Amino acid sequence: MPEFLYDNKLYYNPVEFAMDRIGGTWKMPILWRLKDRVMRFSELKRDIPHITDKMLTSQLKQLAAEGFIHREVYPVVPPKVEYSITEKGKTAIPIIETIRNYGLELMAMEGIVEK
Repeated sequence: MPEFLYDNKLYYNPVEFAMDRIGGTWKMPILWRLKDRVMRFSELKRDIPHITDKMLTSQLKQLAAEGFIHREVYPVVPPKVEYSITEKGKTAIPIIETIRNYGLELMAMEGIVEK
C-alpha cells in the first residue's frame, strides 16, 4: 500500500493508521470499559488506576474527536458529563479483545499468569 496523508500526518500503512486511532497506553482500556456501560469521568478515573486526570481528559477528547466515544453534557449544576461508546467504537472491541487475549497468552508463556 502506498503512503497516504490524513489530517496533515503521513501514514505508511493501515496498521499505523489504526494504532494512531486506538493505540497507546490508555485508549484501548477506556474503550474496553465503555463497551458495556455509560461512565462518568470519575468512574473511569477510579477504574483505571494509574491514569492522571490530564491524560484521561486528553484521551477522552481524542476518542470523542475521532468518533469512537460520545460525550454527553447535561445542563445541571454541578455539571454532569457521561461517556459512551459509539458504533464506530464498538468496531474496535473485537480487535482489543484479540490483543488482550494475545497479551494473556504471552503472559502465560512467561509465567506471569496461569493458562
